[in-house]
Amino acid sequence: MKKLRRRTFAAFLLAVVATAIGALLGTVGNGGAAAEVKPKNTEPPTISGTPAVGSTLTADKGTWTGTATIHYTYLWRRCDEKGGSCSNISGANKQTYTLASPDAGNTLRVRVTGTNTDGSDTATSVPTAVVKAAPAAPATGCPNDKSTKPIPIADVSSPAHLLLDKQSISPAVIGGSTKDLTVRFHVSACSNRSIQGALVYVTAVPYNQFSIPPEQTTDAEGWATLNMHVLGAYPASRQQQLLVMFVRARKQGEDILAGISARRLVSFPVNLSK
Repeated sequence: MKKLRRRTFAAFLLAVVATAIGALLGTVGNGGAAAEVKPKNTEPPTISGTPAVGSTLTADKGTWTGTATIHYTYLWRRCDEKGGSCSNISGANKQTYTLASPDAGNTLRVRVTGTNTDGSDTATSVPTAVVKAAPAAPATGCPNDKSTKPIPIADVSSPAHLLLDKQSISPAVIGGSTKDLTVRFHVSACSNRSIQGALVYVTAVPYNQFSIPPEQTTDAEGWATLNMHVLGAYPASRQQQLLVMFVRARKQGEDILAGISARRLVSFPVNLSK
């Protein structure tokens, strides 16, 4: 009888130990398989940068909780001036966005989505200030086309200026016996485009060496041709080697000392022995 009781007690004790060990092992196993927590936004995204066309805005994702690793995606949205009636901007899915002309007069929001293996959450920023349009390009006074063709003088205005950039004379060397001269001047503006219709004036310096011809108009290639006749004050000296001329190009109707007019001194060779 005593032997039976001892065996029963030993079996009971063994069962208790086995149960305890099983419980311990089960607890350890459950602790290694904790459930993931999906992302949750706790502070909304923000936007930094100047709200003006041409500027770049940068999104900050805000603050998030959840089991790592969380991946973030961005979507920029164009809204009305009060931040409502938003629509997605095609292709604007990076952390930065450069404002374009359609954004002018509107506001922008950025929508951020955080995702891990257990799920996702989405949060949206407050709207930016109203986006300002790009400042207008400064007026150049030149045509907007990219052509290299001559420009009518009527299409050129301040702040552009005419330029007397080429000249020629016949005869090529002015002699002591020269009675008549033919001088030609080329007028350009707006990146060296020839100007048609500019008025060109010329006089020898000192005066009274050659006659002052009437102003002449530049042709379709930008050239004006003027004829001059010798006067009593030529030559200005017995050692004269250059004939200096004052030349002016202007737009008809403008003040000759203002507007887009151009003025310069040029010189041509003199050989009094001829």
